Amino acid sequence: MNRQRRRALLLGIVLGLLGIALLALGTGIGSTGFESMLAARHDPVALRIVWEIRLPRTLGAWLAGALLGLAGAVAQGLFRNPLADPYLLGSASGASLGVAVALLLFGTSPSSSQWTVRLGLTGAAFVGAVLAVLLTLLLARGVQQTLRLLLAGVIVGVVLGAAKDLITLASADILQGIQGFMLGSTGLVGWSACAVMGAVGAVCLLLGWALAPLLDGLALGEATAASLGLPLGAMRAALVAVLALATGTAVAQTGLIAFVGLAAPHLVRSAVKTTHAWLVVLSAAMGGLLLMAADLLARWLVAPQELPVGVLTAMLGGSYLLWLMHRRRARSGML
Repeated sequence: MNRQRRRALLLGIVLGLLGIALLALGTGIGSTGFESMLAARHDPVALRIVWEIRLPRTLGAWLAGALLGLAGAVAQGLFRNPLADPYLLGSASGASLGVAVALLLFGTSPSSSQWTVRLGLTGAAFVGAVLAVLLTLLLARGVQQTLRLLLAGVIVGVVLGAAKDLITLASADILQGIQGFMLGSTGLVGWSACAVMGAVGAVCLLLGWALAPLLDGLALGEATAASLGLPLGAMRAALVAVLALATGTAVAQTGLIAFVGLAAPHLVRSAVKTTHAWLVVLSAAMGGLLLMAADLLARWLVAPQELPVGVLTAMLGGSYLLWLMHRRRARSGML
């Protein structure tokens, strides 16, 4: 085992241990502050709160973050752009439009605890995200031209975002629901959502690992990837499908959560230089850890109130990227 692989394995172990520690911590943080899991064993009500609310919420935050981190690694490798994020292909705008249409047609509330309502809104967000990606592929005429695909995603995102705004203006009753979705939240994630994200995450992780050689080839250039005999068209289509599936699933369950998918691969690459096979796996673990930590902070900072976790990740992630840009500019100035 070479040095880089050992470092990647060590980083994976550290991320796993930190994730387990934060998962245990998340079961004890509630509206009244911190409550030990051991103390909750003797209180049936507290134990039910832990198993039915806190544990699935904390685990769901890790799963959603893992999906976004995985999608971010795929997007940055596919577009060969370290600033690419999972929302590039219009999936975020499509998901928000799907939720707006569902709220308008059925008059439901996104804060409802009824499983049928939750399932309907989740399905609407997922369908909207997938249709947005399909529209992007249609405008880009496939996945052969990376720049055309990127521009088509930007256009689709703007148009669908404008359509969502028009629906919101036409029906002010859904404004609060859309606002909550746009801010991002893990508060209503339950065991069913965890099961969906876990199953989709396993499929996307296996596909990402299998398709990693294409990302390694693209990192060396289009000509080099083609000279290696890789089926670029088919593998690009498969990677776009992984990107859309992972992003759509996460957005459908938690709303729009910024910067996790963008920052996770950056943090992994700053710690270890490795192939995309390891990068995809480690980015998923890093994304899960970031979102779970942000969710815990959102619950704890202003308890008994909660901050929208999407706002917190945007503030922290944006600050990190500004610092990163400043550091790179300082280094280039020294050279």
